[in-house]
Amino acid sequence: MAQGSARRCLRLEPAAAREVLGAADTLLFDCDGVLWRGEAAVAGAAAALSRLQARAKRLCYVTNNSSRTRAAYAEKLQRLGFPPAEPRQVFGSAYCAARYLRQALPPGAAAYVLGGAALSDELGAAGIPHLGPGPADLPGPGPADWSRAPLQPNVRAVLVGFDPHFCYAKLCQALRYLQRGPDCLLVGTNRDHRLPLENGAAIPGTGCLVKAVEVAAEREAFIIGKPSRYIFDCVASEFEIDPARTIMVGDRLDTDILMGNNCGLTTLLTLTGVTTLEEVKGHQESDCPSRKSLVPDYYVDSIADLLPALED
Repeated sequence: MAQGSARRCLRLEPAAAREVLGAADTLLFDCDGVLWRGEAAVAGAAAALSRLQARAKRLCYVTNNSSRTRAAYAEKLQRLGFPPAEPRQVFGSAYCAARYLRQALPPGAAAYVLGGAALSDELGAAGIPHLGPGPADLPGPGPADWSRAPLQPNVRAVLVGFDPHFCYAKLCQALRYLQRGPDCLLVGTNRDHRLPLENGAAIPGTGCLVKAVEVAAEREAFIIGKPSRYIFDCVASEFEIDPARTIMVGDRLDTDILMGNNCGLTTLLTLTGVTTLEEVKGHQESDCPSRKSLVPDYYVDSIADLLPALED
């Protein structure tokens, strides 16, 4: 949909779906909550994507999750019965963060990483020296010791992703690197503040860790993942993407739908994830432009609702 047009969040019925899908050559899918929930595929989702691929649609996968590599996502897609995907079709925040630092850092510069093995693997594949993943202990009993811990001279970026070992020791080191000056970049993989689990449970997301470092450093991070335009630019630079012929499919308004709207894509909300129609209605009825920017063009109960429009 053209930027600036009022979005109405219409249910995508089969007749309209044929027209919308027929006008598109690329579909970008979020994964968790859209294609699968945990380790179980959403019923009918694999069949829908298989039919889209059979109609020569380009399928890409755009996720804020920094705890899996592109290869791991490609493997999971195949394991859950989705059409085989090459790693180059997957745009995770770990891979895109490595891509960003490869372009932004001078030769030989390293990154201090608050993140896990997948982030380390993607940085390694991009040839970026890095340190930090894994557990960390404070280097002594008191603040004087913490402020004198050794620093690597070639570190020119602090990268914050999902880190189950996040702790005060890492926060201290991140701050000390950033206090060297603005030449040390602060980069976050995403701002997702909460990660929903089954049965209504949730855990803190990467956004909580990014915010902690931002507050300590009194600086704002450059964000890689949705709703940042950067992650879409990564897709557009890999493939010949025409925004007017591209659909963003997601379950979160503040990441998937907002990025799609900001980038001039057609946006499709699926209700198999975290968003309800009541939330969308609240944004539609608001006078706040920023809330209206969270409204999708269309919605479906599930990706499986596209199947009737894809019948021969």
